[in-house]
Amino acid sequence: IQAKGDAAMLEKYGLKPNDAILAEEKHMGLYEDLLQNHDAKLIAGGAAQNTARGAQYILPPSSVLYIGCVGSDPTASQLLSACATAGLHTEYLVSTTHPTGRCGVIITGHNRSMCTHLAAANEYQLSHLTSPRIWALVQKARVYYVGGFHLTVCVPAVLALAEEAAREDKPFVMNLSAPFIPQFFKDALDSTSQYWDYVIGNETEVGAYAEAHAMETKDVREIASHMAELPKKNEGRKRVVVITQGTEPTVVKVQGEEIREFGVRKLGEGEICDTNGAGDAFAGGFIAGIVEGKSLEESVDMGHWLASLSIKELGPSYPFLQAILVPAEKKPENTHKSHAPSTHPQSSLPTRFSPF
Repeated sequence: IQAKGDAAMLEKYGLKPNDAILAEEKHMGLYEDLLQNHDAKLIAGGAAQNTARGAQYILPPSSVLYIGCVGSDPTASQLLSACATAGLHTEYLVSTTHPTGRCGVIITGHNRSMCTHLAAANEYQLSHLTSPRIWALVQKARVYYVGGFHLTVCVPAVLALAEEAAREDKPFVMNLSAPFIPQFFKDALDSTSQYWDYVIGNETEVGAYAEAHAMETKDVREIASHMAELPKKNEGRKRVVVITQGTEPTVVKVQGEEIREFGVRKLGEGEICDTNGAGDAFAGGFIAGIVEGKSLEESVDMGHWLASLSIKELGPSYPFLQAILVPAEKKPENTHKSHAPSTHPQSSLPTRFSPF
């Protein structure tokens, strides 16, 4: 639920201009306030589902499966419809006791303050993931992606997915998602670190990680090097740490290799509509590259490209007319292809990417 606000609105709810937090009782009035008084837009979320929609935007039809928990309410129906339009296959656990989760987003300039009421999303159960029908879909996936927010919900489900990835030698990707994850869910995050084949975060998130682990540095490159060399379960894959920095170059550290930096795709000030969801979009493009077997450089560029598209839209969205990716070194062309995701019966679903 996203709308433009001002400093007074941020102060009313005790929010920072550029932050991501979990809602407390004092925030519960925010959602109706946005809807009733600020011409709010409804956009399918949350973070991992934004990434899933982004990956599906690039990949062939029915490539991406998203698993989560919703309520039995009209909001869940809207979410299902939005994902179906994007060509995203969803398998939700449905809670009969909690409403579908909501995220209130206040936009001030190029800043966004996100306040999430997890509600049903906080009720996900390992039994849903390991049920025969869902687990069969999980086993068909080639790549697994988990948003850090799920560490506040059901760590056993994250670890079950991570163990499957290590056992079957499939890439396991973790996103730090927000500074409060390493700050307040450090033990849960650390329980997954041995499984990270790829870990994605921005400079603020890895800074929080460093502080939580008593690292005496704020240098992104030093933090990336530390994270890359942590103990690893699947030693057959080198860990890759990816740190985005807004308009500054993305830092990439491969275990045992030199640090590399990749410049972002620059946009004019007038092209920027909304930066909310840019990190989710980057992850979607990056993971699409992994799924397609692209090089690290190509995968990062795909992430930058999708983020640059999302920034031109309102919220974590992508153009209805599907843009065609042109590698960064080539001059982009204003070419589009029609975007009409096809539907496939579930039995023929070629699942490639299974996020929480």
